[in-house]
Amino acid sequence: MIVVRFKVKCKPEKAEQARAALEAVVAPSRTVEGVLSFDIARDLTDPDSFIATEVFTDRASLARQESLPEVQKVIALLPNVLAAEPEATVYNVSSSEPWGA
Repeated sequence: MIVVRFKVKCKPEKAEQARAALEAVVAPSRTVEGVLSFDIARDLTDPDSFIATEVFTDRASLARQESLPEVQKVIALLPNVLAAEPEATVYNVSSSEPWGA
């Protein structure tokens, strides 16, 4: 299993444009084979920042999700809206269990 955490900080005047583009990624990403979970949220302490938490069965499912046209649109938009370099971490997870198990 692969978990990806991706955070972007946007220019204040571009945050809503970024939010709309990121929102358009969520629904199609959740339908991709091998996507176990896909969420994007606004940082509660910085409204110009967004954090994506993505869980995939394997690298192939990550690649399928990244090939979506909505994702490509966000990638093309990022240079125009970012106030800082994005943060991205990929975690390779060997096991997981439900909370409280």
